[in-house]
Amino acid sequence: MVARGKSILKDLEKDVVAINNALTANLQTHVPLIAEVGRHILLSGGKRIRPLLFILSARMCGCQGNHLNGFSTIFEYLHAATLLHDDVIDTASVRRGASTANTIWGNQAVILVGDFLLAKALSLAVTTNKLQVLQVLSQATTMMAEGEILQLLHAGNLKITEAEYFEVITRKTAILMSAACQIGAILGGVPAESEEALSQMGLNLGITFQVVDDILDYTGDERELGKEVCADLREGRVTLPLIHALAQASPVDRERLAAIAQALTPELAPELRSLIDKYGSLDYARTVARDYTLKAQENLKTFPASLEKTYFGAITEELLARTH
Repeated sequence: MVARGKSILKDLEKDVVAINNALTANLQTHVPLIAEVGRHILLSGGKRIRPLLFILSARMCGCQGNHLNGFSTIFEYLHAATLLHDDVIDTASVRRGASTANTIWGNQAVILVGDFLLAKALSLAVTTNKLQVLQVLSQATTMMAEGEILQLLHAGNLKITEAEYFEVITRKTAILMSAACQIGAILGGVPAESEEALSQMGLNLGITFQVVDDILDYTGDERELGKEVCADLREGRVTLPLIHALAQASPVDRERLAAIAQALTPELAPELRSLIDKYGSLDYARTVARDYTLKAQENLKTFPASLEKTYFGAITEELLARTH
């Protein structure tokens, strides 16, 4: 039975342990540096949401077996590869409260290890002997690369629209969650309608996840987040709360918002937060996140009752309510 009053991830702790073991086992190579950097990024934290989405999707669709934990590492390797590349691009120094890999081993090594993780994910996908799995994964990785480039092109762009913002986060974040759920459905051999429903659920859940992330960049506790508040904006990422505030603000406030955003310091962060609050932009972003959560829950309605479906429902609520 799903536990109440505690994280749903506690109920899935055995799976998380198995995923972590598989992540370490699959990192064995002839080049020790790869395993060292890989362990640093993969085992320094993280909720394993993407692998768990895959495992729950597969089980809900009738696919069982211990092999699912090993195969689920595909999605964590792809995610970790993007994090490594992101930290180099953003010249980030802290992730999850620890030094980023690029500050320890340098940009060149980290980029190459990111490439290795991408290659490892694809090599694991081949073991399914299902062309459709490779098609979904290749489409997802292509879209993720496009999302990274779009994010780079929009760096510091205070004129970015909501539509452009959603295009970035759909490609950069949500598509991998969608692929995890869809591939679980493919391995379960369900009809196309059910496969599409899970794909859409993952997409909607991924958008929720990123919007909440972007809210927490303004409101989160630095100790919980493992990074400074407003770190994303300092790295040039203009996200939904600021986009909304700029669109709603008076000319004077809009000018001030732009000035702060372009030269943000820790001392100016409270004023920025105050202006964003003035126009209800955080509440607006929370409403958007809730709407996508409801869409994800609607996608689940096509499936009969099961333990996995119950877990999915709880995860949708937990990702919406998270504080880090």
